[in-house]
Amino acid sequence: MAQKMKKYKLTINLGLKITAFVFSVFLWLIVVNIDNPVSSITYNNIPVTIVNDDIITSSGEVYQVVGEQTVSVVVYANRQIQQELTADDIVATADIREMDTSTGLVPITVDIPNYRDASAEAVPRNLQIQREKSGRKVFALTVETTGDERDGYIVGDMTVNPENVTITGAESTLEQIDRAVAQVDINGISEDEERSADLILFGKDGNVIGQNQLENNLGDEGITVSIEVLEQKTVPVTAEASGSPAEGYRYTSCTAEPESVQICGKSDVIADVEEIAIPASAISVNGARNPVEQTVDITEYLPDGVRLVDENAKNITVTAMVEQEGTRTIDFLVNSIIINDLADDLSVSYETGAEIRFTFSGEQDKLDVLDISNAVSVDLSGYTQPGTYDVPVNVTLPEGITLTSEVTVQLTLVDKSESDTEGPSGSNDSSGQEEDSPSGEE
Repeated sequence: MAQKMKKYKLTINLGLKITAFVFSVFLWLIVVNIDNPVSSITYNNIPVTIVNDDIITSSGEVYQVVGEQTVSVVVYANRQIQQELTADDIVATADIREMDTSTGLVPITVDIPNYRDASAEAVPRNLQIQREKSGRKVFALTVETTGDERDGYIVGDMTVNPENVTITGAESTLEQIDRAVAQVDINGISEDEERSADLILFGKDGNVIGQNQLENNLGDEGITVSIEVLEQKTVPVTAEASGSPAEGYRYTSCTAEPESVQICGKSDVIADVEEIAIPASAISVNGARNPVEQTVDITEYLPDGVRLVDENAKNITVTAMVEQEGTRTIDFLVNSIIINDLADDLSVSYETGAEIRFTFSGEQDKLDVLDISNAVSVDLSGYTQPGTYDVPVNVTLPEGITLTSEVTVQLTLVDKSESDTEGPSGSNDSSGQEEDSPSGEE
């Protein structure tokens, strides 16, 4: 007799089946966590957005955050999420509706919309809010520049629009503001131009004041600065003197120090300016027996439309040379002196731009044409050791001309083997070149 096929039911050994299922799920969770475990990762400097702040502002008050308006956020997520997650995915908010009015603490809520399987918490968990009365203050705008003009140009007058700015905010913050600046970038500018500027607020301590909790009346147009651009040019300064020196003395010429200045102006204006001339009426040598030195402000002698690049360079020292008849003074550059018999193991150094002064006497017609450009030398045969020496200077002169007093020059002799570089030096075949004296003579 055929055996009947057994009919199995789902409920047979139900407890054993449930136990097996739970065990398999538990085992799956273990495997998943081993392969893709959950751990924590911290993101710093996450900005906190304040919402519903109209609860404060509608009552005529303002608020400011005590401390930083950023938090650290600890995120708990598996490895895969951590590899994909960035700080931009994290949203931190502080809702003013949840503020504790007695402490000013507002809970910070952290959300990660794109990764719901991740959880997060803020450190610290609250934002400190300080409420106070609102105020308003008007500041005059001054202009400051950043960047550099194109070579050969300089910024002239600048006009800011608007001239003033109204700042609204906490009274305590307004009291800290010392000045309001329109900061404009002039980099590469070479012609008149209007450029937009940024509003920068400075405190009494010179530090920049943040504007997160402040408002202004600039609107969408902001600040603009009209910039005048001028061309630069370097020109010599010349001078003359008036009057008659004492009997037996004569006026020779004038020199100016500095010899040149930088001017600026519109291109078509300064194109024709070749020099700044100090007129003879500014310097008098009446009755003088010695050189007359005078400081002259040259701003009054600048042509219309021309100004100095550096206003502090306006004072020029003018020397009007007055010499006794039958004498002549010549200033001579040290680096033009002919060096004779310098030891092979030594080199000569001296102060850059150093000069020595000669005074000659003789027949005036010979003095007027005296040329010592190749006639000044020193003999170093007696100087064989390194050191600084006052060396007598020799001048070869034509008949009828004499040097009124001996002249020495300070030279430093350096051992070539010990010096890193060889200083300015002469040699047996070097030639001197005469420079004009302050009197302007050859």
